[in-house]
Parts: sequence; C-alpha cells; structure tokens
Amino acid sequence: MKADLKAAPARSVLKLAAAAVPILLMLILLPSFVDTYQVQLLIYGLIAAIAALGFNLLLGYTGLLSFGHSAYFGIGAYTVAFVAQHLGPHSMEVYILIGIPMVAIMSALFGYICVRHTQIFFGILTLALSQVLYSLVLKLYWVTGGSDGLRVPRPALLLGLLSFSGPRGFQSFITSYYYYVLAIFVVCVVLMWVIVHSPFGKTLQAIRDNEVRARFLGIRIRRFRWIAFLISGTFTGVAGILWVPLNGLTTPDILYWTFSGEIVFTALLGGFRNFTGPIIGGLVFTYLKTYAVATTEYWQLLLGVVLVTLVLVLPTGIVGALAKLTQNLKRRLG
Repeated sequence: MKADLKAAPARSVLKLAAAAVPILLMLILLPSFVDTYQVQLLIYGLIAAIAALGFNLLLGYTGLLSFGHSAYFGIGAYTVAFVAQHLGPHSMEVYILIGIPMVAIMSALFGYICVRHTQIFFGILTLALSQVLYSLVLKLYWVTGGSDGLRVPRPALLLGLLSFSGPRGFQSFITSYYYYVLAIFVVCVVLMWVIVHSPFGKTLQAIRDNEVRARFLGIRIRRFRWIAFLISGTFTGVAGILWVPLNGLTTPDILYWTFSGEIVFTALLGGFRNFTGPIIGGLVFTYLKTYAVATTEYWQLLLGVVLVTLVLVLPTGIVGALAKLTQNLKRRLG
C-alpha cells in the first residue's frame, strides 16, 4: 500500500514530463518557422504566463483574490529602469540580481499588511496599496518620468557575451531574448510545480478548502498566507523585470488597477483551478488582446464580452473545459 502511494507521485511526474517535452521542443524550434513579430508576441505571452503563474498561487491554491498584483509587476519593471538610468550596466543579469530582491522585499511588506484580512477586505487592501504606488510613480515625475515613463535600452545577455547593435540588432535581440525568457519560464514553471506539490503547497490548499480545520490542526494560517504572498509577488515581479527590456519603456500604466485586472483575466481565461491554466491563459490573452486592439478601437468592450462569455459558458476556463471534454470522451469510448 505504501509503495503504491509513493509510486503515484512518480507516475504523475512522468506523465507531466512526457507531455511537457514535446511542447518544449516545439517552443525551441518555433522561431525558425515564424517571423520576428510573432516571436516577439510569444515572448510577451511567456512573460504574461509567468505573471499569472505567480498570481495563481494566491487565487488558485490559497483562495485569496488580489486586485493589486500590478504593483509587483511594476516594481520589477521600474527597478530595471532605475538601474539602467543611474547604475549604468545594461546587463540583463544585473537587472535580475537587483530586481528580484527589491520585488521580494516589497512583496513581503505589502503581504504583511494584506494577509491580516481575507475575502473582499484582502482584495480591496491589495488594490489600495497598488493605487498608492501608482499615484507616487505618477506624481514623482522628476524621479520616475511621470506619465512619460523611463526608457530602458536594449540590454546585453549572458554577462555581456551577447550584445545587439547594428542594422539587424533588433532581430538578433528578439531571437536571443526569446530563448533567454523561455529558459527563465521553464525554471519558473518547475519551481512553481515543486512549490504547489510540496507539503507547503498542500498546506495552502488545506487552508483554502477549510480554514477552521486547518487552524485546529495547529497550522499558522497567517504565516503561510504571508509566505504565499511573498512568493506570488516575486514571481509576478520577475515577469515585470523580463517585460521592460522587451518593451523598451516603462510607464505608470502597468501599475494601474486595470493592469491587475488583466492578470486576473488571464488566470480566469486559462482556468485558475489547474496548474497549467494560467500558462495557457497568459499565451491566449496576449494574442487575444493584440488582435483585438488591431481590429477595433472598442477592444476593451470585446475583452469584456469574452470574459462574460467565459464565466457563463466555461467557468473552469480553457484548461478546465478541455479536461472535462477529455473525461467525457474517455467515458464514451470506455
């Protein structure tokens, strides 16, 4: 019996690896078959997936809905902009080494304040803190550039081994940066998989499912929620760090509450009750928003219609609906 229980997680990991390897190979080969613009869009999609993956640790596994995750995305982006403006080294590794501790510190601070409350009070508090940050960035224009933002030059990769200049510098940067982001994306997915399937992750799910029973078991609920908040904000901040060199400019818009809404939309679109849901949601949302903006000036209305339809028709998201469809087909075939 014990051997069967030990073998079950191993079989789960093998199934995941068998499904992930072909997808990873496809992503590695993809730049050879599509143009630079499509590769750039895919980078944005991978970055959105990292942000949603971090957000979903709170929503899907801890049961806490944050309306202020744009704050940690923006902190990561503005940290890179300040380093590029004042410290000088235009190296992606320097941006990451300085950006991650900054995001972690701010996530820990905001999380300590927010996890003292739950349900709608938690959501409103996260929203309020993110809007305070947005107002500061907007008003302190002599530091942050205000609504004009701060420009971030194209960084070197791999400790300066890859630099990009000349007439084809942009194309070379996009291709190289795609593989750079893809490698970080894989690391983030593996780390999050380990976290949510560890005893810590199972404890978060126990708190989500029944807080009263978890407290009776002696679990320090506020501490676990605070750690989950710290990890969640840091993952989203990593997405902000990766986003700004690709965008070339950071503005206060990424700190506004509507950007937090996009992160929530991404998790709902893919399915926040599934590990892969936010990943699929990040990729799909990036393409959906891009083509909606290109199609109509009322693109926000179009995205709103998609969200309403999703809630009514696919409440479990894309991945949840596909999983249910697969189960139904297996039953019929069986």
